[in-house]
Amino acid sequence: MPKKRLAENNGLPKRWRLIHGAYYYRVPPGFETSWDGKKQFRLGKSLPEAYRTWADRLSALDDADTIGDLLDRYSLEVVPKKEVTTQAQNAIAIKRLRAVMGAHPLNALKPRHIYQYVDKRAAKTSAHREIEVLSHAYTKAVEWGYIDRHPFKGEVRLTGEKARTRYVEDWEIVECLSIESRRKAGSVRAIQAYMRVKLLTGMRRGDLLRLGPANLKDDGIHVMPGKTEGSTAKRIIYEWSDALREAVAMAMAARPVQIAPWLFCNRRGECYFNEESGRAGGWDTMWRNFMTRVLEETKLKEHFTEHDLRAKCASDAETLEHAQALLAHADGKVTQRIYRRKPERVRPLR
Repeated sequence: MPKKRLAENNGLPKRWRLIHGAYYYRVPPGFETSWDGKKQFRLGKSLPEAYRTWADRLSALDDADTIGDLLDRYSLEVVPKKEVTTQAQNAIAIKRLRAVMGAHPLNALKPRHIYQYVDKRAAKTSAHREIEVLSHAYTKAVEWGYIDRHPFKGEVRLTGEKARTRYVEDWEIVECLSIESRRKAGSVRAIQAYMRVKLLTGMRRGDLLRLGPANLKDDGIHVMPGKTEGSTAKRIIYEWSDALREAVAMAMAARPVQIAPWLFCNRRGECYFNEESGRAGGWDTMWRNFMTRVLEETKLKEHFTEHDLRAKCASDAETLEHAQALLAHADGKVTQRIYRRKPERVRPLR
């Protein structure tokens, strides 16, 4: 179960803590350079003092002369609102960007510098992720009034890695669901129930693993996607269908601890998803073991990931708009480019 906040910290901003009579900000790993190199930054002894320190810290970033200044504010205001795993990835990206570009004037960046940065990196995929972070930081720079226009958005065409094209066929799902469990509850039944719910809703792994009976309402499954929790706080209701009710009932029955507050839980009744790390190690191990059995005992010859099930849900939706809504994407271009994997059917003119 995710660690609960102490009572004295309730009502405080995210990552704020009251420690020995003073308020501290727990700095996300990798962002210590933006907080005087500290992991716990002291904000003040009283709450008004803590808010003043916080405000002063933000106002100090009102003027940005270098790319490093921009990345500092981006680290402070934007990154903490992202998912935990994304925060960790951004921290690595920002560290590398700051080492190469941190001292460069904010207005001096040109498209050619982006090409040069990627060209000199051996790990092209990582370089592309870093440029994505830099691009978003410059988008925020326009919003914050540092610059008038983005210096390379729409001007740079990087040769990216190929999008994954694995489409899970219906017969493969049937084979996976045919695996017999040796127990009435446990890993096999839990994975099979998880597959059924995911294929119907397209929910992200973290959102699905954090579901509990409290999310199951009369009108459907109520979810606040982790991707939107720190930004738009947009909620989604996956309306009930007979198939979805059956899949959820299967998940409830597969739980090793029936009174657990989670739809999917381990033998201790705990959530598989760790809020602090953003990881689900125990669940990932179960998935690997299940796929090993599938490849050994069924006609399946090619492994697929649980993320491929999300893509199958999007691919099987009748329209792009429906797929986008299921996956809770703000931009349909992402849905189309990465998740719609079925071949396009085109009628001839005659």
